[in-house]
Amino acid sequence: MAVDYAVIVLYLAGMLAMGWWGMRRAKSKSDFLVAGRRLGPVMYSGTMAAIVLGGASTIGGVGLGYQYGLSGAWMVFTIGLGLLALSVFFSARIARLKVYTVSEMLDLRYGGSAGIISGVVMWAYTLMLAVTSTIAYATIFDVLFGMDRTLSIILGGAIVVAYSTLGGMWSITLTDMVQFVVKTIGVLLLLLPIAVIKAGGFAAMKAQLPDDYFAPLGIGGQTVFTYVLIYSFGMLIGQDIWQRVFTARGDKVARLGGTAAGTYCLAYALAGAVIGTAAKVLYPHLGSPDDAFATIVKDALPVGVRGLVLAAALSAVMSTSSGALIACATVANNDIWARVKSVAARRRPSAGDAADAGGAPGTEQAGNVAVEHDEVRGNRIFILLMGLAVIVIAIALNNVVEALTLAYNVLVGGLLVPILGGLLWKRGTAAGALASVAVGGLTVVGLMVSLGVLANEPIYYGLIASLVAYVAVSLATEPTDPEVLAAWRARLAGRPDGAADDDPEGEAAGDTAVAVARVLAPSSVTGRA
Repeated sequence: MAVDYAVIVLYLAGMLAMGWWGMRRAKSKSDFLVAGRRLGPVMYSGTMAAIVLGGASTIGGVGLGYQYGLSGAWMVFTIGLGLLALSVFFSARIARLKVYTVSEMLDLRYGGSAGIISGVVMWAYTLMLAVTSTIAYATIFDVLFGMDRTLSIILGGAIVVAYSTLGGMWSITLTDMVQFVVKTIGVLLLLLPIAVIKAGGFAAMKAQLPDDYFAPLGIGGQTVFTYVLIYSFGMLIGQDIWQRVFTARGDKVARLGGTAAGTYCLAYALAGAVIGTAAKVLYPHLGSPDDAFATIVKDALPVGVRGLVLAAALSAVMSTSSGALIACATVANNDIWARVKSVAARRRPSAGDAADAGGAPGTEQAGNVAVEHDEVRGNRIFILLMGLAVIVIAIALNNVVEALTLAYNVLVGGLLVPILGGLLWKRGTAAGALASVAVGGLTVVGLMVSLGVLANEPIYYGLIASLVAYVAVSLATEPTDPEVLAAWRARLAGRPDGAADDDPEGEAAGDTAVAVARVLAPSSVTGRA
């Protein structure tokens, strides 16, 4: 295993080096949180594919293939479908908003009154997503080095926290691009063909396994439907996914790069199911389906290749973990902490007005540089704090599947309707959005408590309740202020300054600019009053 260990150690050292290099590029808040909004199509598609295909998609996808055959691809397949839908129908509009979080989008659309509740829901989701990804280190490092579970989580988590804290989204983008290449080579180009050959080819696999293993819906139609609700819709509204959309250089990059990443996910889904099916032929009596990936890698691959494929699994986990971590920290800092500071600042007299009135030439520019530095430092501190919290929770938590299901159920049940409603239905109101979040979230949580976390019914009834509350309350309340909608349309059209030359309602450009400023002020992401 010496060669395999060397491959893994070099890979981990490379991740830290990327983090250090990314730190040199993260000079502003935009650089740190969204890579300066200037990723081209190659880097955008590679990093988007990297974040959505994590440990669950790799280790869990192979495990589902081991348990159900080719229909085990459906979980990862629905992730790819969700990413395709996001890229084709919504990504261009999302990118043009020029915001940092989903909650900022809700504030802009509904007038600055829906963000705090959605911020808390989104923070809980991203936190649990980071936790479940971090727990996966225990499995990988146990296979690699025979490490204790706690030590594995600390080691893997510390590396991700280190490079994420150093360079923010730039570091994560660079590491994700490397991870995308490693996953492609390790899983698609090496493990997939070797596993099929070791199992005797598709003809031998079909002869030795039940017909259900090759049926499109062998996993069950209801299960597929639930995957669509949870994962496809989850791709449409997750902060970790939107934050990657914000990194795109323009509309076309977001649309075409995301479409390429979604298509890659579909291929990755099928590959994982085929590898799992081959593992069922080779090792029919494993104790757990999730052991299939590590077992086939350890026993079927030659020295060196084995290290690369295990690095690919580590890449999958790290990319999702780092993406969820920066999303969690961004929401905590910009949607929750900044609002707390803003409220506190409004309650005390301003001490800076007199000093601002007679500043010397160049003072404003120096002040802007200082503000950018403080914002980067603040976000860096939040990544470190959230990373430490994630490691501690991951050590204490055991059931990964239940934690991940809980996170996605609350996210989709609480936020899907108000987010898509805000994008698609102009009659939706702030009161309707708040009711939708509250009713949908409480319904999901209540049914998970009574029926079990893994039951299908919570997400079904949660979405129905959320939709009914959104429509009913929106129709029963006053329509959204026209100035707020004018500001919203200006952002969707790519005019953040509020220019209203194409405004169908005919508002003056100056009025729209005022509306934009008024809408954004309550949700200032800098926390300044």
